[in-house]
Amino acid sequence: MKEAAGEANMTVVTIILIGVVVAVATPIINNLMSSSAKKACCTDAGGVWSGNTCKAAAGDNGSYSSSQYNECVSKANNK
Repeated sequence: MKEAAGEANMTVVTIILIGVVVAVATPIINNLMSSSAKKACCTDAGGVWSGNTCKAAAGDNGSYSSSQYNECVSKANNK
């Protein structure tokens, strides 16, 4: 009987640990996904990702579109 109670306790501890790992990992993964989406939108808009912002490349001849970048990020956030 003691073995069964011990196994039940280990199952509960395992389930709690899995829940803690998921609770910690979810915001980290969401942040990485958001950052990746912003970088991709910046590149698609013709910009360069630098310092957590999207900027026109040095010597840009008008290929960077901030409105295209903002529209892309908005769409990515709504998914």
